[in-house]
Amino acid sequence: MRVLLVEDDEPVAESLRRGLVRYGFEVEWVTTGGAALRHQGPYDVVLLDLGLPDTDGLDVCKALRERGDVPIIVISARSDETDRVVGLELGADDYVSKPFGVREVIARIRAVMRRVQARTPEVAAGGPDRYGPRLTIDRKAARVHVDGAEVALAPKEYDLLAFLTEEPGALMSREQIMEAVWDANWFGPTKTLDVHVAALRRKFTGVVAIEAVRGVGFRLDIVKDAGAS
Repeated sequence: MRVLLVEDDEPVAESLRRGLVRYGFEVEWVTTGGAALRHQGPYDVVLLDLGLPDTDGLDVCKALRERGDVPIIVISARSDETDRVVGLELGADDYVSKPFGVREVIARIRAVMRRVQARTPEVAAGGPDRYGPRLTIDRKAARVHVDGAEVALAPKEYDLLAFLTEEPGALMSREQIMEAVWDANWFGPTKTLDVHVAALRRKFTGVVAIEAVRGVGFRLDIVKDAGAS
């Protein structure tokens, strides 16, 4: 996932950039509003500081939103409610106040992207997302079908499947999965993740393959052969 980071405070930007890269994000960093508006992309989400040296970040937010619908998350030391409201009214998708942790920012990014991806298929394709010849996921209704028959899933089983199918083939760390599916502040054991992965493997044999990568996490691949078992 490609991130455009607009932040003039070098220590803050470097810390955030390193954290995002560690979690698999690609980061382009600019220090001014003008550079952000000149940036050609492509990028999937914008992290935008309001206290920029050349212009007010709210003006940059407005200009970016007028150009398109790329998600914008404001990151700012301004914690005043008025700034939050104005930022959201100008088109920001979320607002994170400094100081913040990298994990919080990543959780906000993933939450925003899930909302965007849940909207897009409905507009573009008029229905559920299809993965391979057998699996469909209706993110609006939170329902999953295999060969046209609905599969009963516990809430977290559905959340886990929906998350892993956002990027089929991508390796997701345990930390990424726990933050996205359970809680951004989850610091407990991850055994519950193994239990839910095992449940999905049983229910989707021959439909998806969930590979465990030792010491890292899991990778979901779509089974292309409809006759696989």
